[in-house]
Amino acid sequence: MPLGVSHASIKPRHLTGKSFNALLFSCMMLLSACTEQNNKTSANNSGSSGSGSTVQTSQTASGGFSTLGTRSANAKQMAVSPEGAQQWISYDRPADFPGMVELPSQFIKMKDGTELAVSVTLPSTANGLAAEGKFPAVLIQTAYNKSAGRYAAGIGGADSYIVQRGYATVVVDVRGTGNSQGVWDAFGEKEQADYVEVVDWLIKQNWSDGKVGVYGVSYLGITAILTAAQNHPAVKAAFPIVPIGDGFRDIVFTGGQVNPTFIPIWMGLVTSLGALPFDAFQQNPMRGAELLVSHLLNAVTAFQAPTIVKAVVGDSNTAFDGDFWKTRSPLEKASNIKVPTFIVGGLHDLFQRSEPMWFEALKQQTTTKLLIGPWTHIEAAGIPSDGLPKDGVPKMNQIQLMWFDQYVKGMDVKADQVPNVTQFVKGLNKYATTSNWPHPRMQAQAMYLRGDKTLKPQMPASQETASTVLQVPVFGICSLSTSQWTAGIANLLPLPCFTEDTIDQIPAANFRTPVLAEDMYINGPIAAEIWIKTTAMDASLSVRVSDYDPATGRAVSLSNGLLTASHRKVDDSKSRFVNGLRIQPWHTFVSKDVQTVKSNEAMLLPVEIFPTSAVIAKGHQLQISISTSNLPQGLPPAMTLVRGAVGAVTVLNEPQYPSRVILPVVPRNSIR
Repeated sequence: MPLGVSHASIKPRHLTGKSFNALLFSCMMLLSACTEQNNKTSANNSGSSGSGSTVQTSQTASGGFSTLGTRSANAKQMAVSPEGAQQWISYDRPADFPGMVELPSQFIKMKDGTELAVSVTLPSTANGLAAEGKFPAVLIQTAYNKSAGRYAAGIGGADSYIVQRGYATVVVDVRGTGNSQGVWDAFGEKEQADYVEVVDWLIKQNWSDGKVGVYGVSYLGITAILTAAQNHPAVKAAFPIVPIGDGFRDIVFTGGQVNPTFIPIWMGLVTSLGALPFDAFQQNPMRGAELLVSHLLNAVTAFQAPTIVKAVVGDSNTAFDGDFWKTRSPLEKASNIKVPTFIVGGLHDLFQRSEPMWFEALKQQTTTKLLIGPWTHIEAAGIPSDGLPKDGVPKMNQIQLMWFDQYVKGMDVKADQVPNVTQFVKGLNKYATTSNWPHPRMQAQAMYLRGDKTLKPQMPASQETASTVLQVPVFGICSLSTSQWTAGIANLLPLPCFTEDTIDQIPAANFRTPVLAEDMYINGPIAAEIWIKTTAMDASLSVRVSDYDPATGRAVSLSNGLLTASHRKVDDSKSRFVNGLRIQPWHTFVSKDVQTVKSNEAMLLPVEIFPTSAVIAKGHQLQISISTSNLPQGLPPAMTLVRGAVGAVTVLNEPQYPSRVILPVVPRNSIR
């Protein structure tokens, strides 16, 4: 029986609505498990074109929950903790000081002689003088020029709310940016080594009490969490907002394709703000001029421009995973973090993939909390608004104050008692709390793409009508992806094109569940295992998950995934399995694992779709849209693009090639 069809005419009278739905769900799970063996058998007999993406070899494949691995660690079985009801605590306290004052800009000399620019803001008296005493510090390290941060706390300025409650704020331009000397290399080894020296300098200042909390949004959040990983004894807590986890997989080369939207914008932002060393010019015009020339020259010859060129042409050390990206993937160092850490993420953030995984990585070794809002990147920074407070969730700076008061100042404010996980649920448009991520009651459920364009828990019993989509590398422009992968900038334009996927579904092959008779709650990562043939020498696959309203024809995006066919190699020892189904594949993305693509030969593409949290309402349909590109998210490097730019992809659905999606289904009654 298809998922979601109305059962009113056949529902046994002795079953209540809830008990009948539970029975139906159990039957579908049993049916899915029964068809799993058939699917694995056909996959294993499919030939070498699907090599590395079909055979379950990990111990975690046998059942239960597993984590997702990293470059240096395999997936691990994890205990499913009991679900517990948790409530937010409102916290605020009066200001201790009437104002704040910024000290004259200073410079910190690193061991190699490079000088980093630093600004210190202290609580002040009513007459504007720095207050006497010693204070804990909030440390912010930025690539966006601390001078610009004075005009926007979200990009590195001191927040008067925090400072007036007894915290100093220290803002540092990382090497090669803003008013600092050196060559910028975006979280390279030299920059990360600087973080410890900065903390050493900070705690020696006469206004410091020797305690530090690291904080920041985006780049600043990444420097915060990397500083926490250094295990400096003065660092007591971390509050990173929208931090990256895996530079390669999260954004720069998602699915083996280079990001053509945010990455150029981001590098241009760092370069342009670095060309305006305001503080250095004011203190010493000659020094300011030297920095200006140095930053621009380094951008052209040392890092920004060369890195972009290497990515576009497919340089082996840049366009494939390796040491360069391992260094720039903070999740690889998660095991080093021992201080209490509060992670903030967004359902449509640039780093949507890794933010919940930060909670998963840290929860066993330190007090960790996770808040995921409905945000794009700039919305998480409060530009134009983060929408808080809502549903009991306080304002962001009140949460930060609670966290630092508890773990930096040592006050007992019950920060450890706030919910472990708080996620915005799309469709309900409200926040829901739970005790863990992945959701303790989540189960993986397979839904098969059928020839009649439906999604059903039963795999095809015979060959069914295939779907064909053209290989055109410009799809996705008119979709929520444009907003997400421009960090939310496009969403500032009042165009429905950037808030839903209604237009983008037109050139796609769309598969839908029957109209749902009950709400459907999904929470977690999603996998698509799509069998295709292509007439070209390579192909791309974009798989978009949407909430479709049949009454209006509108499709609201929930999440999406992207994969280049030649990068389909998966390491199952690092992949995530839930009740025996691979719900989050780990692609290797190394040059030796590039797979051959032969024209008109069937191959399995395991697509990772980033985690989401949504309720598809009764009367709606879950939609899976398959096309051959998602331009705002990724574009293959030049030679790969040439091999797959022209042609057609056929999506197969038959017993030998059963295309399907693996959904993270959670009982609807778990939302409180």
